[in-house]
Amino acid sequence: MLSESELQVLQEKANLIRQDIIRMLAIAGSGHTAGPLGMADIFALLYFHTLKHNPRDPFWEGRDRLVLSNGHICPVQYATMARSGYFDVAELSTLRKFGSRLQGHPHREFLPGIETSSGPLGSGLSQALGMALSTRMDGENTHKFIYCCMGDGELNEGQVWEAALCAGKEKCNNLIGIIDRNDIQIDGHTQDVMPMDSLKKKWRSFKWHVQEVDGHNFQEVDNAIELAKSINDKPSMIIAITVPGKGVSEIEKDYKWHGKPPSKEEAERFLEELQHNFDFLKS
Repeated sequence: MLSESELQVLQEKANLIRQDIIRMLAIAGSGHTAGPLGMADIFALLYFHTLKHNPRDPFWEGRDRLVLSNGHICPVQYATMARSGYFDVAELSTLRKFGSRLQGHPHREFLPGIETSSGPLGSGLSQALGMALSTRMDGENTHKFIYCCMGDGELNEGQVWEAALCAGKEKCNNLIGIIDRNDIQIDGHTQDVMPMDSLKKKWRSFKWHVQEVDGHNFQEVDNAIELAKSINDKPSMIIAITVPGKGVSEIEKDYKWHGKPPSKEEAERFLEELQHNFDFLKS
């Protein structure tokens, strides 16, 4: 169980990450807002509690791997990495600038700590599967885990299901997927664009161990990850129910903010709300 002090730290980190996301996007004038805000809690948990990683040695052989398949939500990963010590927080202001290490989609050759380049949706699970299989071939599957974050709209891509079939067949127990189930994509709500019915049943039929959790409940997500790590005969999928735009009441659950950045004036309002919540956490 996470202690009260650990929960406090994670809540504060997630709030700071959300503030960073708003600032970066407002400066850049382009990018995605809803998804990064919605995943801030999960990324805070991953980088500050779950992952085996070393910001001072991003290429450490003993690290877990985190593949961000839905690369458009990279502001949350950049902000979390900066807060973890991979690079200075001030560099976040270079998001999407020409020559910046922080491109609009992650580029593994630009920024140490980024495991894969992503942009075209649907390919991340295949990449993570390759890492999981190669790690197992090296006899290290009990020591390293490969995590793959995906968007629910991304599940429209057929390649996801090809990888899912293969991972189930190969019983890749060192592969843990996390789906951001926020029910939005750029054209609207996922159930309107491409109904997915029961994701739990789908993934189970592909021979995965499946759990569904509240993506903003640190303890639920942590428990799910720990259980996933104990499964020894199949890959695991965690379906995290999240609120797009979480933390900014004005935009929560509004699909129009999927790919829209805040203006300077909007950013000021959003940051005021987040700062108020941060002060409350500290009091």
